[in-house]
Amino acid sequence: MIDKKSNINWFNLLLILLGGLILLFIIGPLASMFMHSTGRDIFLTIGEEEVRESMIRTLLISFITTFIFSLFAVPFAFLLARKEFPLKKVILGLIDLPVIIPHTAAGIAVLGVISRDTLVGRMAEFMGIQFVNHPSGIGLAMAFVSIPFLINAARDGFLNIPKQYEDAALNLGASPFHVFFTISLPLAWRNIISGFILMFGRGMSEFGAVVIIAYHPMVTPILIFERFTQFGLSYARPVAVLFILICLLIFIMLRWLSPASKN
Repeated sequence: MIDKKSNINWFNLLLILLGGLILLFIIGPLASMFMHSTGRDIFLTIGEEEVRESMIRTLLISFITTFIFSLFAVPFAFLLARKEFPLKKVILGLIDLPVIIPHTAAGIAVLGVISRDTLVGRMAEFMGIQFVNHPSGIGLAMAFVSIPFLINAARDGFLNIPKQYEDAALNLGASPFHVFFTISLPLAWRNIISGFILMFGRGMSEFGAVVIIAYHPMVTPILIFERFTQFGLSYARPVAVLFILICLLIFIMLRWLSPASKN
């Protein structure tokens, strides 16, 4: 007879082995980077004004951009979740496109809309707004490559809500506006927070699209790249380690503060 219990144990061991290899692949490079950076290197890096300014700039631009675009993305996600219309699948595919195209190509695409010789660029310049080599341009590049994460997460959240809740409120006389803010939005809040965090994180880590639009003022991914190309690995590594530590701390705080982490 075949020992089914033995087969199950072997299968579980195989799963653990494969999972361990994946974790090693993820943790290994990070651990190596940390092991090759001393506390003195990190302390000296913190003391550099250029590093501090780039990290503050990166975090602020990504957060502000995510917040502003969420005001448009969340209602749009609700529309995608609740309404059927022609070419909807095409639109869903277009939303995901920035995730899969090369990010340098994404930067060129954004630059083609906001550069000085375009209609948008000229209108912005007339109003005193400069996108190229400006934090606003950096924010647009970050948003372009990261907004699919927020839209998709929010859409999944709205899809998980039983539509009967909304229909019942509408039948009782509530307005669609009131239903959205009192039923749909609160019930989908966990997914929206997760999407917000993903968009924020993806934005602040962006390099390819940002470097096309604004090499200066310098965000941290570009600073790391510049130090690596000009001075080598040992000079770039402490900045990378410090940035990872700050990102880790921020994401732990955001996850802890989000409603999804309190159950």
